[in-house]
Amino acid sequence: MRFRLVTVLAVTAALLAGGCGGDRSAQREGGGTRLSIATGNTTGVYYVLGGGFAELIDKHLPGHRATAEATGASVENIQRVVRGQSDIAFTLADTAADAVKGTGAFTAPQPIRALARLYGNYTHVIARTDAGIESVAGLRGKRVSTGSPNSGTEVIALRLLAAAGLDPDKDVERQALSLPETVQGLKDGTLDALVWSGGLPTSGITDLVTSMRDEVIFVPLDDVLPAVRAAHGPVYAEGAIPKGAYGTPSDVPTIVVPNLLVVNAAMDAKLAEDLTRLIFDHKADLEKVHVSAKEITLADAPRTDPVPLHEGARRFYG
Repeated sequence: MRFRLVTVLAVTAALLAGGCGGDRSAQREGGGTRLSIATGNTTGVYYVLGGGFAELIDKHLPGHRATAEATGASVENIQRVVRGQSDIAFTLADTAADAVKGTGAFTAPQPIRALARLYGNYTHVIARTDAGIESVAGLRGKRVSTGSPNSGTEVIALRLLAAAGLDPDKDVERQALSLPETVQGLKDGTLDALVWSGGLPTSGITDLVTSMRDEVIFVPLDDVLPAVRAAHGPVYAEGAIPKGAYGTPSDVPTIVVPNLLVVNAAMDAKLAEDLTRLIFDHKADLEKVHVSAKEITLADAPRTDPVPLHEGARRFYG
């Protein structure tokens, strides 16, 4: 599959051309209207599915071309959509809920709308075996990657630590790293543990467990789930990472959060409807890109509360 990652130079040039902070989304180019898709780390599922969705737009949405962009994920993606730097974004539902309410990382309600509820993100807490960590509370005093800055992983990681009675800025040596950097840190021994929120399987995590095998363990999260739900609501659901995902000895109790595909509220309704229809008309192609797309269903897709559906998406779902 051909992934088209916008380079730093290209992004810089685009911003300079339009004025810093200016709207660069849906630009009219020689090949049609260019749409940008904000995804996540290059070894995460957002990036893989974003590349697949871009291919569908190129092939099946006349007059449009699309680019999947690597980003820090959820919080950054919403900021990009609101600023007009991206047209479509993957985000965790908890972060999106904060955005529409103007809470958490957002100081005011953000003008985003949902196209669809997608698949579930599974929270991974993985530790080096030699660090002696068996619970989230056991992260005290340890070197922990809490994910890329302004990512949904970071939001969840901070809430997990708080639920376990830890101060993220005092009780752990917290490092805000991308998934590739995090995986390398565990391999090198410069990190003791990581938090990651992603679909199953995430290729970066597969790389880690394949390389380190019994040198890493998955930490169960069932003990902190009640506190997380009490503080932040039922968007945090009970789940398990099945043993077949990464070859663990047994299923690992975890926390699952749904993903949403969101756009700016100002997006043209016809375009929003066409993008939503594209997901379901060519869902089999997305499933070939990544198995997590099998979780996307017409029954669940409109269930994006508290994020309102875009008018165009509502038309599609009827």
